[in-house]
Amino acid sequence: MTKRVRVMRMSVEQPLWRALTGYRVLTMLYAIGLFVAAHEKFDRPWVAVAYYVVLAGWTIGTLPKVANAANCTKRFLVTDLTIALVGILLTPVADSHQRIVHDGPTLPSIWTAGAVLAFAIKGGWRWAAFASALVGVANIAQRGRPTQDTLHNVLLVCIASIAIGYVVEVARASERTLARALEIEAATRERERLARDIHDSVLQVLAMVQRRGSALGGEAAELGRMAGEQEVALRTLVAGGLVRTSHESEDASMGAVVRAVEEPDATEGPDDEEPCDLRSLLFPYAGAKVTVSEPGAPVALAPKAARELAAAVGAALDNVHRHAGPDAGAWILVEDEPDCVIVTVRDDGPGIPDGRLAEAEGEGRLGVALSIRGRLRDIGGTAELISVPGQGTEVELRVPRHAAGPSNAGSTRGKAGKER
Repeated sequence: MTKRVRVMRMSVEQPLWRALTGYRVLTMLYAIGLFVAAHEKFDRPWVAVAYYVVLAGWTIGTLPKVANAANCTKRFLVTDLTIALVGILLTPVADSHQRIVHDGPTLPSIWTAGAVLAFAIKGGWRWAAFASALVGVANIAQRGRPTQDTLHNVLLVCIASIAIGYVVEVARASERTLARALEIEAATRERERLARDIHDSVLQVLAMVQRRGSALGGEAAELGRMAGEQEVALRTLVAGGLVRTSHESEDASMGAVVRAVEEPDATEGPDDEEPCDLRSLLFPYAGAKVTVSEPGAPVALAPKAARELAAAVGAALDNVHRHAGPDAGAWILVEDEPDCVIVTVRDDGPGIPDGRLAEAEGEGRLGVALSIRGRLRDIGGTAELISVPGQGTEVELRVPRHAAGPSNAGSTRGKAGKER
């Protein structure tokens, strides 16, 4: 049995969490060791002992919290940084004034950097800058004045944490790009597999029915014609490869996820705001006389914009069938630009005579004005029509990537003529 679901995980972030876990344990032991080596110099050693008991229990007890991004919650980060700040501010209470004046270590010592790094890995460089700023203020407050060593240590922690936070953000963006590439690869492989299976069975049967029906004539010829149309539509569908895959990870610490999934058709509902693939709405128009050409990747549009655009394409095709004749061919071209989506509908019919569009609107026949231009105007797009008598008609539908509302755009290029 062919396994049709593949899940691939990759993360450059997870090793950072593992390193942070080890860093917190080692720096906790280091801070306690510093106290043990100089405990007789403390004015109130019992304050330091109480703090180190809390620090050790917190560090060991929260190891699972720094195992991955999902476990490292905002509440944990705030509490973790609070413990570090409290330790810094308790240093003048526990330690001797002479050691503080000579830039002795704070109670948490370099364990504080681990709390800041957790902010950096979880939230990026902005979170790191916020946490390191608080640590810097606390260090200056416990010294009573800024000193060269204090500023040096604070600046070192700030720069290191911001750099790590920035690297994490870049790594996450790279993972999303890689997931997108794997998504396209997975869709391509699935399309190839479907093409092989369908070509070996369904398409061959439809082609045989078309040939036999045409040879027999009569009602069999009609069945053959219908089979031929379905064969073309199915070939177009297979070539489009409407396999949609997700590239969002349920667990951010596990990196990007690519999973082949089956999704329902886009309809009105609670999830109506989620972008849908315009190709899935245009492929039903494909047939023996209608060719659909589209990008290999999904063409994402807001559901309302996608539905209105597809309806405008349908209206344009209706005009082709009605006015250009049943034997006229039509071509639908989908272009996915960075800032807009362009759909062009072209036919090889007789074209539109001069003045026919204005005459049709005067007679109250508003197919182009309402069904095409009106729909595009309502979603902030434009509809342009080019027609030369005897050379067919071309309708260009352009929708902004973030269609938000109606606009006054919409024009007609070329000759005006027969209502289509």
